[in-house]
Amino acid sequence: MFFMYTHLTLAIYFIYFCLGLIGIGIVSLFILKFNHLHKVKKNQQYLQKHQDYFKFIQTHLNGPSELPLPPGKLKELEGRVIQEKLIGWIEQFKGEYREKLVKLCHDAGFVRKDIKLLDSLFYGRRIASAYRLGGMRAAEAVPRLLTMMKNERYTPLTIVVARAVAKSAENEEQLKEMLQHLLRHGKPIHNMAADIVMETQLDASRLLLKLLDDENPDLVKVALVAMWGQAIPEVVPSLDRLVGAEQTDVRAEAVKLYLSSNPVLKDDTIKKLMADKDWEVRAAVAKSLGSLHAAGSIPLLRNALKDANWWVRNNSAESLAKLGETGFEVLCQIAMNGSGVERETAMYHIERAMLQDNEHQKLDQMVAYNKKKLLYERYFGVAERRPVRQVAAVGGDYTA
Repeated sequence: MFFMYTHLTLAIYFIYFCLGLIGIGIVSLFILKFNHLHKVKKNQQYLQKHQDYFKFIQTHLNGPSELPLPPGKLKELEGRVIQEKLIGWIEQFKGEYREKLVKLCHDAGFVRKDIKLLDSLFYGRRIASAYRLGGMRAAEAVPRLLTMMKNERYTPLTIVVARAVAKSAENEEQLKEMLQHLLRHGKPIHNMAADIVMETQLDASRLLLKLLDDENPDLVKVALVAMWGQAIPEVVPSLDRLVGAEQTDVRAEAVKLYLSSNPVLKDDTIKKLMADKDWEVRAAVAKSLGSLHAAGSIPLLRNALKDANWWVRNNSAESLAKLGETGFEVLCQIAMNGSGVERETAMYHIERAMLQDNEHQKLDQMVAYNKKKLLYERYFGVAERRPVRQVAAVGGDYTA
């Protein structure tokens, strides 16, 4: 009986303890909510208080004189509100306007304060200060930010520090070091790293050309991704070499960039790329052949519809649909006489082409659609409006 009462007493105390924790949690939430609302209210008050100062800065950005410091002795939150306003303008403007605002942040002591916060014991404060330093293009903080990336383990917030370095870097070596620290953890973030590099104020094309010849395949891949949409004639020799690189992902990105530059491809080159051992390369080539209007590659695309990889088959059919009557008729023949996945893929793109082309209004597009419609009716009868069927990756294809 004694032990029963002891257990019951412990259970009651445990319940009281849990209720106490719940009460503390509720009180903490109310305190956090109150502090947040108080901070928002103060922010609005400080923005209103310095409205005239902000207007003066905007109207004198194009003037010859230096911008004046914020008036009066600022409280910590008050200074932060002004700083965030200036950072927002720095992100919007370029050239002389940005330089004057950056100098104002230095003169007001904002940069100096945030560099000190990089030594804070709290990780959140260090990240917040790194974000603001990047916004202020604080070049003197770059060595400290690089050390921070070198010594700390990778987290998603490491991207914030990397972006701050890219915005503030004074030379290409700092950008390269930033990339090395960012990619050394083995994370698949090459696309994000390329986006970060392109935020630099430096001439990125020079750096990208150097990275293409680097021994580190991660840096090469970042350069290839970053070069999308950029016309850099000097890159062609490096691409010719990287198309035959040993690393699968590097070779695939090099082929995509090479094809995006609309080169005049030789038949031997096309055959070699379409027979590559990696499906990413074959899929990239198959997709590009339709955009390049390479009608001579129709037999290769026809054979590629039997490829083991779904992406290669799908891209090949899509390109055939773009290659006029001849390519469309090849799809019709496969849909009629083929079997398995090649027939399903061909039929999907035939129906898709019939629905899409019917929406064109230009004369040449309408003529092209009518020719395809005649071919369709020759093989399948009168065309009917129906939803496009979905193509599944079947037939033992697990590489997609």
